[in-house]
Amino acid sequence: MTFSIVARCARTGQFGMAVSSSSPAVGSRCAFARAGVGVVATQNVTDPRLGPAGLDLMERGATAAECRDILVRDNPFRAFRQLVILDREGDTALWAGERILGCYAEIAEKNVAAAGNMLAHADVPKAMKEAFCSSSPSLELGERLLLAMEAGLASGGEAGPVHSAGMLIVDEQSWPLADLRVDWSDEPLGDLRKLWSHWKPQMHDYVTRCLDPLAAPSYGVPGDR
Repeated sequence: MTFSIVARCARTGQFGMAVSSSSPAVGSRCAFARAGVGVVATQNVTDPRLGPAGLDLMERGATAAECRDILVRDNPFRAFRQLVILDREGDTALWAGERILGCYAEIAEKNVAAAGNMLAHADVPKAMKEAFCSSSPSLELGERLLLAMEAGLASGGEAGPVHSAGMLIVDEQSWPLADLRVDWSDEPLGDLRKLWSHWKPQMHDYVTRCLDPLAAPSYGVPGDR
């Protein structure tokens, strides 16, 4: 029911994830990231508790592989879970239980991993990973994640139509640099692309406005001084 990509930007140190699914509100259930720590994607028959639990483990020093092993060992329904984990060093770990739905596949290398279930075919994650790796490192991480998701959709995506999508990016602060969600749509990745086009030019300004309003650009709203 899902295909996703997690990544670390070697240039900026940002962590991020993008995901799409045939089921609603996928961004709120599957994507978890923490600045300076890493990313956890929890999907298939989703257990959202695994996201914060995995991030806590990595914040305390666990590697991606150690995090996966602990989460899987302690989960009585691990057969239903699909996990993609990326740690602060850019190392990755994968898990797919024996009761994953439909065609599923996963692929990983340094700083990036892609996975999915109920896929049109097993090469969809490979298309996503290759699109990410071939994109310019000078691009914003969000742009590279979107290019990967669009490549996954073009390669076949899910076996059926997708209806929701999300993108989560963390940088240096405790809150997300980007947390964009399309909870129900006939073209969720197209709508996510539109959201990103609005958010990208101003996302760093909102960080500045928080940290030092005097240094921030004008707000461009009535009453702005």
